[in-house]
Amino acid sequence: MTSRKRTLFLALLCAILLAALALGPAAIVRLRALSVLARFSSPQDSGLSTAFARGPFSEELGSAETPGGPLRYRLYRPTTPGRHPGIVLLHGVHHLGIDEPRLTAFSRALAGAGIEVLTPELQDLADFRVTSRTIDQIGASAGLLCRLTGRSKAGLLGLSFAGGLALLAADNPAYAPRIAFVVAIGAHDDLSRVARFFATNRVEEPDGLSTCFPAHEYGVLVLVYARLQDFFSSPDVPLAREALRLWLWEQPEASRKAALLLSPAGQLKFDLLLHHREKFRDELLREIEAHQPELRAVSPHGRMASLTVPVFILHGAGDTVIPAAESLWLAREIPREKLRDVLISPALIHVSVESGVSLAERWALIDFLAQVVEAAREERNSSDVQKK
Repeated sequence: MTSRKRTLFLALLCAILLAALALGPAAIVRLRALSVLARFSSPQDSGLSTAFARGPFSEELGSAETPGGPLRYRLYRPTTPGRHPGIVLLHGVHHLGIDEPRLTAFSRALAGAGIEVLTPELQDLADFRVTSRTIDQIGASAGLLCRLTGRSKAGLLGLSFAGGLALLAADNPAYAPRIAFVVAIGAHDDLSRVARFFATNRVEEPDGLSTCFPAHEYGVLVLVYARLQDFFSSPDVPLAREALRLWLWEQPEASRKAALLLSPAGQLKFDLLLHHREKFRDELLREIEAHQPELRAVSPHGRMASLTVPVFILHGAGDTVIPAAESLWLAREIPREKLRDVLISPALIHVSVESGVSLAERWALIDFLAQVVEAAREERNSSDVQKK
């Protein structure tokens, strides 16, 4: 952060501190949001900006039985006296799952700000697959946090593809009674439309326009990884899975060695996939069309009319994995009375906080996060009233 931006940031912090003295709880919530954002961006930072997210908390790794089988989780619990708000924080498509460094940094920042956080291991997302099974795991996770902490409801905060799946869990009558609200960050509305973006580098906007925007290479690789049997011969499928898995795990040398075990045709195809993905365009589009039912099953598009919980939508303006237009589509899907806020922010890159953004852009992100914290506090207060 430059000296000028640091000065402006400190000025903003001082202004909120003064407002806290004058306005009370509302300003305190924004101080907590500012501190969470600062700790998430710089986990080792111990300066004034993180003061409201450095409370003591415990961290517990556990496993629970659910209708879908065992569910590994990590629970972060503030150790200060009193009842605390609760959020289920859902990781995106990443092989480290609940151990992914950004997820643990965010969880610890929230716990330090006085929020109980459960991070469940969503096995299919950790294996680069977006499936209906994950919707059930998300719904079960909301119930699990309620059981572990004695609350009646919990909020869901889903990152990337988990955001869209969280909305589907909240719309399911079996899980909705345990869900207080949903925060979708960098989420998808229509997985088929996102897949077409991976294949064509074109974003389909809600207003009917189509704009050229380069998709991250990750998208095509994940799309192919989920259906390797449609791209490689049967003997090559397990070998291609291992080689592509290693590439997605950012182990390129190991991936290249594994690819040498493929047949000559498989090696050629693997090389094209990594370095000339544009040659897969027509094949990918046919694949997307052939698997419409599966893609629809994991897409909120056309299925949100009966949603009964508040929703917050946040998206990075320059997201190359799931384009920001998906959140604009989602905003059209969510019932108007349930849509609390929509923010398309240059301060995010997919689900990571960007550096070098303006003070106004940083404030918008702080205000959005403060609204989420307030929603979690409302859920806690509502649970307290029901217990009396």
